[in-house]
Amino acid sequence: MSDRNVCNAGFTSSGISRGSLASSMMSSEAKASGGGVRSGGPTSTLQGMGAKCSTHSSGFTSSGISGGSRASEMMSKEARTHGGGTPRGGTTATVQSISTGGKGGRR
Repeated sequence: MSDRNVCNAGFTSSGISRGSLASSMMSSEAKASGGGVRSGGPTSTLQGMGAKCSTHSSGFTSSGISGGSRASEMMSKEARTHGGGTPRGGTTATVQSISTGGKGGRR
């Protein structure tokens, strides 16, 4: 898979693209949290990676999450917070999905 999938979803170096999957995610996340997008959440994490058009360098690859990477640290932390598993729609699952060309759990 292309390392540009995160940019193709609308997370770009100039911000979130209007009408994109990224803008839909940002809107949904903001509504769910009372108007803001939290630091460390799926939208802010993907935007940080989208600014560089890179998720693979963080360890999110088409083969899965690379051991010893930033992605594996993120997954481990999220799993501990949720009793041992990473939740569907959580930051790790969403970033992994989009980095491999998926829709991040959104339809």
